Amino acid sequence: MKRILFVCTGNTCRSPMAEAMFRARMAGQEVEVRSAGVGALDGQPASQYAVEVMAERGIEHVHQSSRLDHELVEWSDLILTMTASHKQSILTYFPAAANKVYTLREFVGVEGFGDIADPFGGTLEDYRRCAEEIEESLDRLSARLLQERFRESRCE
Repeated sequence: MKRILFVCTGNTCRSPMAEAMFRARMAGQEVEVRSAGVGALDGQPASQYAVEVMAERGIEHVHQSSRLDHELVEWSDLILTMTASHKQSILTYFPAAANKVYTLREFVGVEGFGDIADPFGGTLEDYRRCAEEIEESLDRLSARLLQERFRESRCE
């Protein structure tokens, strides 16, 4: 079972969308998905526009924010952040996690990496664009994980 943690700032926009989309995409696979925020307040709902964008994609996701903590870092096999500053924050507070922390775009090989912009406070269209950026990376992520699983099964 692969355990993937998506991380953003407040855990109300980007990482909950990534969590919901990836969970829906990988249903039935041996993948467990969670999300957290480096500056989150525990128990906050996902932003209304994030919920709307997920509903437009046919994904229902009931969410309560979680602050990134030692337990979540330990739980995860792979931590994927929305920005380089999120990655740096994790490496500062949890240096032992260095071998499993990447930006989402870095991990999936998006040229030039780049951050996934925070739509917080923006329009519904900003959230749609953000979801599209995340989805593009999740396409690559699911392909990479399936390829790794195929290689592992051939070696057994």
